[in-house]
Amino acid sequence: MNRLDNHVHTHFSSDAKDHMEKVIKRAINIGVKHLTFTDHMEYREDGFSLDLNEYIMQIHNYKELYKKEIEILAGIEVGYQSYIKDKIEESLNSIPLDFVLCSTHRVDKQRLIQSDFFKGLNKKEAYTKYFESIIKTTKEFKKFDVYGHLDYVIRYGNYEDNKIIYDDYKDVLDTLLKTIIYSGKGIELNTSGYRYNLNSMHPNVEILQRYKELGGEVITLGSDSHRASDVCRDFDKSYEILDSLGFKYVCLFRERKTEFLTLGREIIYSL
Repeated sequence: MNRLDNHVHTHFSSDAKDHMEKVIKRAINIGVKHLTFTDHMEYREDGFSLDLNEYIMQIHNYKELYKKEIEILAGIEVGYQSYIKDKIEESLNSIPLDFVLCSTHRVDKQRLIQSDFFKGLNKKEAYTKYFESIIKTTKEFKKFDVYGHLDYVIRYGNYEDNKIIYDDYKDVLDTLLKTIIYSGKGIELNTSGYRYNLNSMHPNVEILQRYKELGGEVITLGSDSHRASDVCRDFDKSYEILDSLGFKYVCLFRERKTEFLTLGREIIYSL
């Protein structure tokens, strides 16, 4: 089943240490056929966190070196912030990419990993504010393919129970999912929630099921690995979940075009 991983970090991300080649060798050893690197592009006061030219050059070099063993694809994870929309788009236009994953790591310039975002907000208020920020992003930013870890906010809320019950957020979640679907974009099934001891993937099964009910078809699988050993981790569970919900395909992206694979098998068609 370990045929692809669409969310992988390397030493180019500040929160990952393993060199790109180490990640590639690990992926080959476990039978991965398509590996998409998505290192962080986060904006700081002195510019973006990622050296885009060096990043793309290394991917190109390894893509050629290992072409007989694995397909290496050039992706990026954009930590979107509205106030730098033009800078993000300019940077994305400057390099050749196969895949753009958009994620919300900050809301109103506040990092979710820090407690300031949650200060003074109860769980319902904080989570709703987070989801509303994704709706706004999806409406104003069109240069991405898939939205990453939709319920990422649960990692950092310091509440008695961080879990999201779909019915508690039905209106905002339906608006969010419809906005993504009607924009022609997709979502990812991100397995890292298990590594964070959340006992769930991102998004949880209820949100994933609702995405399908609303007509969502574009879905990628990502480990969100920050070390080589986590590539494709818990993908057996992800395939079981997708199958149980009636999903027939997972996707990968080449040159920003969607390709559909039957679960664990072959590419059958592309858009």
